[in-house]
Amino acid sequence: MTIATPSKSRISPEDALVLWRSYKASGDLDDRNRLVMTFAPLVKYIVFKKVRELPARCDVEDFISCGLEALIASIDRYDPERGATLEQFAWTRIHGAVLDELRRQDWAPRSLRRWERDIHDARDQFSSLHRRRPTREELAAMLAVTPDELRSREDDIAVSDVTSLNTLVISDDETTVERIDTLAATDCRLDPEHAATTEAAKTKFRRAFDTLAKREREVAVLLYVKNLTLREIGEILGVSESRVCQIHSQIKRTLRRQLADEAPLFSAVW
Repeated sequence: MTIATPSKSRISPEDALVLWRSYKASGDLDDRNRLVMTFAPLVKYIVFKKVRELPARCDVEDFISCGLEALIASIDRYDPERGATLEQFAWTRIHGAVLDELRRQDWAPRSLRRWERDIHDARDQFSSLHRRRPTREELAAMLAVTPDELRSREDDIAVSDVTSLNTLVISDDETTVERIDTLAATDCRLDPEHAATTEAAKTKFRRAFDTLAKREREVAVLLYVKNLTLREIGEILGVSESRVCQIHSQIKRTLRRQLADEAPLFSAVW
């Protein structure tokens, strides 16, 4: 049986066999490349149409690359004496390679993927009959499980699925949001109260810093902004390393004294 592909100018089995025999006789890579280009649409057809829908966690380009590798291997290993055409042989090898790659990328057990398919099919069947999405109770009844068991299965599926944070998800009230919007933020810098506290601490520190002597401010900038060593700072200022160390100690004493009453504020942000 001839396999239907979307190509409008498909090569006939006879012409493909002639080109294949030419490649096997001469080893000319140009002949092999012509065969690859001829059957390349077959790869995309299998990936997009025959492997059902690829999960969001999968990159389609990975499967196309895998399919092309299988196509090249099938051209090299094809044996016309076994009765199949080159297209049929390539189809089998490409389809098998893509399925193997899909299993390789998926660390979830097959039983869980079977549940995923059953839930998807049940939801589609209910939507087709009733023109609306089923409630959790209705979907659970179709699957002969309790709502709690269904939620547990869906949680297991969600955990096993690595996907983009921008993927749309559907909530129980049938609204769609991006997955990233369902995650709790852990960055305290995004908290308005923390941001206001941090800004207040910076303001008070700047005021205390302005009370330092000019030489002390120079040492602080060279040490904490320019990240120079005490020796390098001494060479720039024309003083000894020990003198820079003394200035540094004086800076810390002055700032501690100036900010002594603000200890709770600074402990909240650092």
